[in-house]
Amino acid sequence: MSATLLGSIARTAEPQAMLRRFLALDSVVTTGNGLAYVAFSAPLGRLLGVGQGLLLELGILLVAYGAAVGWLASRRQPPALPVKLVIETNYAWAALSLAALALWFSPTAAGAVWIPAQALTVAGFALLQQLALRSAAK
Repeated sequence: MSATLLGSIARTAEPQAMLRRFLALDSVVTTGNGLAYVAFSAPLGRLLGVGQGLLLELGILLVAYGAAVGWLASRRQPPALPVKLVIETNYAWAALSLAALALWFSPTAAGAVWIPAQALTVAGFALLQQLALRSAAK
């Protein structure tokens, strides 16, 4: 994701709008990723070197989580506590993804690229949301 795109998403005079936009972006990406895992768990599992069953389960979880983040993004003023839970969950997902890569998974080359890339993306969402929440609280 380019800095120009992020800058255009964040550009607003209303800090709550920036927070909602970053939550909405997280929701769209997470839900899309989850839908792909659900719909294509077998071929993606082979491509990434991750079990089909695990991808299916993660896909269902991601779709539900993405929908919850989307609901939160739709609030005029997202409550701070649920936003903090999203931020902490995103950081935990990123850390667990990297730990799984190092400790449990034996991914293909594509998986060895995809897993850290998605972990960094999720950590990036968490950081953007954290900064936007801090700005909205001022």
